[in-house]
Amino acid sequence: MKILMVLTSHDKLGETGKKTGFWLEELAAPYYVLKDAGAEITLASPLGGQPPLDPSSADESALTDATRRFDADADAKAQLATTHKLADVDVQAFDAVFYPGGHGPLWDLANSATSRTLIEAAIAAGKPVALVCHAPGILRDVTKADGTPLVSGKKVTGFANSEEAAVGLTDIVPFLVEDMLKERGGTYSKTDDWGVHVLTDGLLITGQNPASSGPAAEELLKALG
Repeated sequence: MKILMVLTSHDKLGETGKKTGFWLEELAAPYYVLKDAGAEITLASPLGGQPPLDPSSADESALTDATRRFDADADAKAQLATTHKLADVDVQAFDAVFYPGGHGPLWDLANSATSRTLIEAAIAAGKPVALVCHAPGILRDVTKADGTPLVSGKKVTGFANSEEAAVGLTDIVPFLVEDMLKERGGTYSKTDDWGVHVLTDGLLITGQNPASSGPAAEELLKALG
């Protein structure tokens, strides 16, 4: 079982002067769900090398058992420091793809033709694709074979407008994940802010927020049988 995990390379939070990147729990929780199930994990990012960590996700209040385990895992941290360049990755070599979130993907991966092509190729080949929190925003321009949005008519979730408002970034992000998924024809649903909510529709698996990242990886394992 070979899983590709794709992280952002973007570290600027709009024009705020603050840093962003990937959200640690959304990497660590699924990483261990998949690894403990025997998966071989490959990490990639648009620029390759060390992807930027959203500093807020390393605050004490955001830490979990999985993030602490990752922080103490020398092999995992070495792997993170040397991610493959996304353009050099052949999705056909993997059984599934997982995209952790954080705000960074809204700037780079959502605009990446490489990522878009990779997701379209994975779906066309019958490989499940899971995305959590802000990562469903990466699906903005991903289409089906007929050119219609991939999310059109599909049950999807992602970081809720109310959650974005709660973190005070509604006017900073380039677009709101919930609004975009609805505009693209997705059947969007959510649970309470910060609650666990994961949806599977065919090969597409989406999770609402950081707490949903581990459960989304569990759904990915189910999809792989």
